[in-house]
Amino acid sequence: MSRLNDVLSTITVDPTPLTIAVIAGGWDHERDISLRSGNRVAQVLRDCGHTVHILDVDSDMIPRLKEISPDVVWPLVHGGTGEDGSLQNILIALGLPYVGTHSDGCQLASFKPTSKAMVRTAGVLTPDSLTLPKTFFAQLGARTVLDVVCEHLQLPVVVKPFQGGSALGVSMANNEETLRTAMVECFSYAPDALIECMVDGTEVAVSVVDLGNGPIALDPVEIVTDGNYDFDARYNPGRSEYFTPARLDESTTAKVCEMAERVHRALGLGTFSRTDIIVDHDGTPWFIDLNVTPGMTETSLFPIAAAVTGKLPDLYNAMVHAPLAS
Repeated sequence: MSRLNDVLSTITVDPTPLTIAVIAGGWDHERDISLRSGNRVAQVLRDCGHTVHILDVDSDMIPRLKEISPDVVWPLVHGGTGEDGSLQNILIALGLPYVGTHSDGCQLASFKPTSKAMVRTAGVLTPDSLTLPKTFFAQLGARTVLDVVCEHLQLPVVVKPFQGGSALGVSMANNEETLRTAMVECFSYAPDALIECMVDGTEVAVSVVDLGNGPIALDPVEIVTDGNYDFDARYNPGRSEYFTPARLDESTTAKVCEMAERVHRALGLGTFSRTDIIVDHDGTPWFIDLNVTPGMTETSLFPIAAAVTGKLPDLYNAMVHAPLAS
């Protein structure tokens, strides 16, 4: 039995159709991905018999929410204000139940340096890193700062914006020249950069759901990519190959699932999340990143994990009912 079947076997879902507002879009770099996620989720929910309205983050959003008076809201805005607790705070202020994480957990998880510190405190292994603002490179001298980075972390490293997803602004650097280029790319997306020791190994994504009985990991998805697992590789079919469940031995599978569940609990996350992990060549899993509102497109990792058993509609149906039972 798959882990998703295990999850669904523990709950009973009210068959009553709901009025659901899916919020997608926004004005972040991930707007297009959010719209694709929202449309795909909306279609699955409509097929389950629900009435679904798709709303954008604009001046009409709050009036429309008041007009529709949905039973539940599913916010699917990626990055920025969609995942840092801002949108969730609006929904809380409106008194609307929603799928996802409370704004407190969003704030902790959205900022990568904070989430790394929190999971490290919870006993989760994560690569050593430095977080530096763009202003430091002007104030202290770019060459001097990069020399310190190289001395402390050792190359190769991964450079990523301190906030955001979809691998936007993420680069690998093997030497000082590529490191400088990576920093410029990163700072085009965010004012602060997280520079992290690179872990070589098998990349897996572990989605977690909590339908009221605590977080439970779904089957891990292994990602094999032609080149870096960048934005293009994530959302354009053909660049990446996915294996569900991941081709890990039983012991390693148990370790990555336990890690994802521990991360979910440590950050106080809600209905769902996705943890990105690299298993090194010794079989040790390393926490890399976390998504409180993971992508839901046709090539996204959460739905890939759920769809393998054909139970994705059942899971989404359970997820929209979960906030109503809490």
